[in-house]
Amino acid sequence: MNKISFIKVKGNIQMLMSHFRLPASNIQLLSLIFLMLISGLGYSQNLQFFIEEAIENNPNIQAVEKQHAISTERISEVNTLPNTEFSGGYMIGEEMPMMQKAEFSAMQMLPWFGTISAREKYAAAMADADFVEIEIAKRKIEMALSQSYYRLYQIAKKQEVLDSNVALLKVYERMALTSVEVGQASAVSVLRLQMRQNELLERKLVLEQDYAAELTAFNKIMNRQEITEISIVDSLTVPEKDIEIDFDSLRLHPELMKFEQLNKVVTQADVLNKKESAPGFGVGVEYMLFNEAPDMLMPMVSISIPIFNKKYKSIAKQNKLRFEELDIQKQASTNSLFAQLQEAVRSRNAARISFETQDKNLKQAKDANEILLKNYETGTIDFREVLDVQELQLQFQINQIEAIGEYFKQTSVIDYFIGKKIN
Repeated sequence: MNKISFIKVKGNIQMLMSHFRLPASNIQLLSLIFLMLISGLGYSQNLQFFIEEAIENNPNIQAVEKQHAISTERISEVNTLPNTEFSGGYMIGEEMPMMQKAEFSAMQMLPWFGTISAREKYAAAMADADFVEIEIAKRKIEMALSQSYYRLYQIAKKQEVLDSNVALLKVYERMALTSVEVGQASAVSVLRLQMRQNELLERKLVLEQDYAAELTAFNKIMNRQEITEISIVDSLTVPEKDIEIDFDSLRLHPELMKFEQLNKVVTQADVLNKKESAPGFGVGVEYMLFNEAPDMLMPMVSISIPIFNKKYKSIAKQNKLRFEELDIQKQASTNSLFAQLQEAVRSRNAARISFETQDKNLKQAKDANEILLKNYETGTIDFREVLDVQELQLQFQINQIEAIGEYFKQTSVIDYFIGKKIN
């Protein structure tokens, strides 16, 4: 449970006990409130544990890893020569002296020197580019799981705040009943307090549905077949000061490093294109059988020259344009990532401001409660004012929980852009 919410509710109860005597049943109720608050302070699993499980099991990451494995295997695929050609013929018909009776030949075409090596380097560059995609996928999964975790935290803490406020309203209801008995309040005040409890219980039921839906999403990110309950951290505290953001480190982000790898791919493609535009040659042998004459074995050499083929010149121009395209895409991605990082920093700062504001509001709400309880001692309490202050206090508590959750969700976004590298 949020420590601040716990302190605020505990303070309200202490005020009630210090300003007037409550019947034994009310004191028992207050004891139940404390038990309810304390029950939330249990063991919680570490978020990093869930992240490691998600990285290991998430199908999106597994698919990217398979793509990298395929790219790596292509290195072996390109390390081959063209098929060896075999041919043969046999003369059918009347045999004549000195005439060729049959022939058999074998021919192996060979690429230009260094072509196979260039193909391997091109395939290796493609594999390296796919490897960067694995890092991007891991960062995205870490961010998605972290944000889902903090949404679960927000929902759970809102439920706890609603529970504690319902318990307080029950205490106020008993106070109102006591005031009605002595003629210091009307039955309408009791009904208002009961209706307010019904409203909070309704909100809690809606939050239960929200929690179930978010818990399903959280489990699916980790690729769990069954929806498993998780233990959420007891409390999150906004640090007093944030670590300064180094925007220059964003240039090492894998989404930008990917363009460096793609440039290497195009470089190797250009080298390969030059090798393939060179002449190809082949070596072989032909064996000829003659009638009434010695058989002959004839070595052969062939060469292929792309004299009228504009294919390789076109590919060279395409590679040059590809370099320019990658430079433009990298600049666009850099601008986009910088803007997104700046927006995340702004949103986190806004969450901090909201957190601090709600903290001040809660202190003032506590002072208002003290004044109202003093009025109760003199028999002049207005339960409509009690409801107004309670509603304001609840809203401040909810706003503060949202601010804490938003702060850490935006922190996960910032970590995606400049966070440590995931192994």
